[in-house]
Amino acid sequence: MTTPAPVALIARVLLALMFILAGISKLTGLEGTSAYIASAGLPLPAVLALATGLLELIGGIALAVGFHARIAALALALFTLLATVLFHKFWAAPADQAFVQQLMFMKNLAVAGGLLFVFSLGAGPASIDARRTAAA
Repeated sequence: MTTPAPVALIARVLLALMFILAGISKLTGLEGTSAYIASAGLPLPAVLALATGLLELIGGIALAVGFHARIAALALALFTLLATVLFHKFWAAPADQAFVQQLMFMKNLAVAGGLLFVFSLGAGPASIDARRTAAA
C-alpha cells in the first residue's frame, strides 16, 4: 500500500498534535496533573505526571516528524488505551457525566486505532524514517 506523502504527513501531524499539546500542558502544570493522577488512586503521581508529560511531548514530536514513528506510535497507542480505561470509565460515571466520558472513551479508541495504523504501516514517505532508510 502506498500513501501519498502529504496525506501521511498530515495524518501523523494531526495524530501527534493532541499529544504534543497535552504533554506541554502536563509538563507546565505538573502539580495539577499529579493531583488528577492521584485522584485515580495511582501510585507515585508526581513521577507518573512527569513521565506521561514527557511521553506525550517526545512521542508526539517523534510521530509528527516521523522519527522512529513505529515505536512512538506503539508507545502512544498503549498509553492511550491504558489512560482510556483508567480515566474514562463511562460505565461507572454519574449519569450526568456518562455521555461525555463515553465520548472521550470512544475518541481515545479511535486515536489508538490510528496510532496502530502508523505502527503497522510506518511513517510514510515524508518522514525522517524514510530518509534514513533511503540513505542506508
